[in-house]
Amino acid sequence: QLQLVESGGGLVQPGGSLTLSCEASGLAFEHYPIGWFRQAPGKEREGVSFFNSDDGSTNYIDSVKGRFTISRDIGKNTVYLQMNSLKLEDTAVYYCAAKTWGGQWSEPMAYDYWGQGTQVTVSS
Repeated sequence: QLQLVESGGGLVQPGGSLTLSCEASGLAFEHYPIGWFRQAPGKEREGVSFFNSDDGSTNYIDSVKGRFTISRDIGKNTVYLQMNSLKLEDTAVYYCAAKTWGGQWSEPMAYDYWGQGTQVTVSS
């Protein structure tokens, strides 16, 4: 089993920054591609960013490109999501997940291991 624990969420004003952390324990974390997802009230869970463990490549949805950065620290078994220039519409519960199946990186069904989520609220 792979356990994932998110942290770093909170309340921030528009234009502010937060860094989310996803710490892993259990199975060999470095072999798993990791995705960050978010879910706002009344909306479906959407893929935000992705770190490909095979080659270190990254993916982002268009709405966060240039503002969010995903990175990994193998020594700390942690994947980060640096979020800058936050907007009201970034408000959601953010989850990290380990991809275990084929398919698009943004498809939640491709992930078996999920953290419990961390709330990000952008408000003035």
